[in-house]
Formats: sequence, C-alpha cells, structure tokens
Amino acid sequence: MDTSPGTRTSAPPRKRTALFWASAACAAALAGVAVWMLAGNPAVLGGHPLLPGILLAAAAAGAAWAVLLWLRRDVPRSRSRPRTVGAWLGRLAVLVLVAGLAWLNPFPYQAGATAEAGPRSDLTVTETNTALTMSPDGVKPTKGLVFYPGARVDARAYQDILAPVVGAGYRVAILKEPLGLSLLDGNQARGAIEDNPDITTWAVGGHSLGGVSASSFALQNADIKGLVLYASYPVDSLKDRGGLSVLSVSGSSDGLSTPDKIESSRQLLPADTEFAAVRGGVHAFFGDYGEQPGDGEPGISRQAAQQQIAAATVAFLERL
Repeated sequence: MDTSPGTRTSAPPRKRTALFWASAACAAALAGVAVWMLAGNPAVLGGHPLLPGILLAAAAAGAAWAVLLWLRRDVPRSRSRPRTVGAWLGRLAVLVLVAGLAWLNPFPYQAGATAEAGPRSDLTVTETNTALTMSPDGVKPTKGLVFYPGARVDARAYQDILAPVVGAGYRVAILKEPLGLSLLDGNQARGAIEDNPDITTWAVGGHSLGGVSASSFALQNADIKGLVLYASYPVDSLKDRGGLSVLSVSGSSDGLSTPDKIESSRQLLPADTEFAAVRGGVHAFFGDYGEQPGDGEPGISRQAAQQQIAAATVAFLERL
C-alpha cells in the first residue's frame, strides 16, 4: 500500500446508528402526517383553526429535524455522551404524538342526496373560523339552535340534515370544535349566541359526544329553553333543570349510542322529555360523513332516516 505524502486515503463513511434512523423516522412521520391531513382532508383547513395550526407546527418541526440530521450526518458521536433511555423515550413520545394527530383526522362532509339536488334557495350561509351559521332567506328569525357536532366530524356534515330547520324559520349555528372535540370547549355555544343578538329564544343540540356538551351547557345556562339530542345522552342529571324542554332522537340499529344506552338516559332527563326512535337508523345517519367504525347495520336509507330526524326536530322547536 502506497503511504507516500502525495497519496490520500478517504475515510470510510460513518456508520449510521439506530438512534439516527429512529430520529429520521420521527422527522418523516411528523412532516408526513401533517402533509397527509392538510392536503388530503378538506375538513382540516375548513374546521377550527387549532388543528391546522398544530399540524403546521408539526410539519415545521419535522422538516427542521430532518435538516439538522442531514447537516450532522458526518459529525462523529461523542463517546463521552452515552445513549440514554431518555433519548429513546423521547422518540417514542414523538411517534405517539403522530398517532394522536392521525386519530384526530376528521370525518369529512360527504354530500348526500339532498345536496346533490342542488343548493337551497331559502337559506343563506355564513362561515367563520368557529361556526357555520344558516339563516332563512327573507325572514327575521327569533328562535335559534346551536349545534355541537359529534367527535371529529366536519361541521358541514350537519348542514343538510339541519337545513329543514332553517327552512322552517330558525337560525342554526353549527360549531367548529377545537380538534373536533366538543369537550375541549363545552362553553363554545355562548360565543355563537352572543354573535346573534337578534335571536331571543335559544335551544342547543348535538350529536353523540356533541350532545353531551350540549346537555352540560343547557344545565349550566338558564336562558336555554330547549335541548336536542341526536344519538346522545347527558352525563349529569337534568331532572331539576326547570324550564328546559328536551328531545332525544335515536336510531334503533345504532351500534354506538345503543337503544339500551338511550333507555338508561331516561333517568337523567326531565319527565316530559320527548323520545323519537328511527327504526333501522344508525349512528352515522345523524350527519353526512359516511360510515363510522363500530356502528350497526342500517335497516333504512340515510335519506329516509334524515327526513324523520329533521321532522322531529322542527316539530319540537315549534313547541318551544
């Protein structure tokens, strides 16, 4: 072998450690889940700004981490710094965060037969970062409904099923919940009420987890006159909440808010609560967002079920 001064030998490439590749995987996962959700699901950018804000931060963190790894790819690791368990736990925590973000990916609005027939001419829609508000066209309503969507469901998924309520002369505000979880801001309905000072009589409602939040809001706010529960039930008793009318609409084939759970909720609701059951109806029929894991098998069409749900809601609100 020639070892003369004029001859150079190249150093062998540094072997990548397992921790390096784990870091690279974490960086890719952070950026990847953000791009996947932001670009692939219109409900993300169209919903509450908290989720896209977190996703943009995750994408930036993943990109910065990847650049740092690239810049330090040939920097020898200090032998005096041991590989600690904490380093691996930190990367595991990142992967758990990525899984959590993926779980938060909302169920997007899927237009049903009503929407495919064309836009309605009897209502106007205004949209903000936190609510989708529908008002009857050419009418000044005095009654309104604030609606909490189900967990991780696009607010637009309820605009068609609640359109007949607007057509009957009521204003409807569908909330865009932070991270799609109503429990993160159970008092969010108050903001919608304050944004519509011309409405003098208010009801609140919600689907599934959204109905839980609506129930708690109605319990704590005496100015609420009505409560509409779609495949939902309260966690606290409303029996002593005077001046509150309640409608509970459920599906007989619901695999999540099952008929047994709805029946058990009677003990938490006022004695004059109205119960309406859609025969063959399932959990996902209370909105337009496709099928939902864990749901039952429907025994009725989505359109027919939603006609019953809307009719029961309109009749209830007329009696407030």
